[in-house]
Amino acid sequence: MTDTSHPTACLALADGTLFYGFGFGAEGIVEAELCFNTAMTGYQEIMTDPSYAGQIVTFTFPHIGNTGITPEDDEHADPIAAGMVVKWDPTDASNWRSTQELGDWLSARNRMGLGGVDTRALTRAIRHQGAPHVAMEYRADGKFDIEALVAKARDFKGLEGLDLAKDVTCAQSYTWDEMRWAWPDGHAKRSEAGFKVVALDFGAKRNILRCLASAGCDVTVLPATATAEEVLAHKPDGVFLSNGPGDPAATGTYAVPMIKDVLAQSNIPVFGICLGHQMLALALGAQTVKMNHGHHGANHPVKNLETGKVEITSMNHGFTVDSQTLTDGVLETHVSLFDGSNCGIRMADRPVFSVQYHPEASPGPMDSYYLFERFVEHMSEQAKTSA
Repeated sequence: MTDTSHPTACLALADGTLFYGFGFGAEGIVEAELCFNTAMTGYQEIMTDPSYAGQIVTFTFPHIGNTGITPEDDEHADPIAAGMVVKWDPTDASNWRSTQELGDWLSARNRMGLGGVDTRALTRAIRHQGAPHVAMEYRADGKFDIEALVAKARDFKGLEGLDLAKDVTCAQSYTWDEMRWAWPDGHAKRSEAGFKVVALDFGAKRNILRCLASAGCDVTVLPATATAEEVLAHKPDGVFLSNGPGDPAATGTYAVPMIKDVLAQSNIPVFGICLGHQMLALALGAQTVKMNHGHHGANHPVKNLETGKVEITSMNHGFTVDSQTLTDGVLETHVSLFDGSNCGIRMADRPVFSVQYHPEASPGPMDSYYLFERFVEHMSEQAKTSA
């Protein structure tokens, strides 16, 4: 039972605004950018999504912790988000797949949470002023140096110009054969031969790799800093550009030349998601910009401009492709129905495409899975052309 006699955690915004509550997980101090996520489920997947590096996540849905923690649902081996803010203290776990309580999981992995906060007021603050720089502290004794905490928030440099992909990418290459979860056996292993895909890991979520495997791909994952020569040495049928954190222009200093070289040296299909989408756009001559508060949630409607259909999508990004800078031969394929921002592109004359949202997260639930199938179809068509 939480001790409510005094606050044990404090969130300080750079403008001096303070939010007090009750800490859970690991004690300590962390500085980060603050965002909010509107998803009603998936807090574990969100906390382990490498795209949230450098960010604290405010959950607008109040029932956090009620399904506990299930190792199979991790998108990365550890939580990557710097911390979490919730309205109510985490609910006791009640799910047949759960193996651990949320608070115990966070504590064991040195991540903190803040409960008992008016998350509606905090969300309004984020929307009005943009994603703020914050410092969050959890102390069981409730003794805070507020002046120092606010100073830490003000000293945080933010995510613009920051390359975080190097912090979350794999150390060395590996193969992936685990497929999407299915009843009753869970994650089966892919055994049949498929199209050879090289996936560049800028912070890849595991479920993206599972979707590639389930769609018919033999996946080899390479670190973010891999060169075009290293990519093409695997003689892939296709190249995948993953999601990831930070400023795409910063990561693009080494990733964009690689993408350009792959496009120049081969005609193989390329598919990008999220950060991969942004860096493909940069490689094709477009520009990216920082958004006010970004898109984070599992209820974002996106219109496919080529079919007229609307997909309900999962999103997690603080930067966006400026559609006004798309060059000749690059078509805009998807747009957000919330604000009209770009959500997809493709080359007019080559099997190269990408989307800003996360088709593997299944919010529709299957509205966007066709993108993985399209990638495989492109590789199949390319194989017939080359035969």
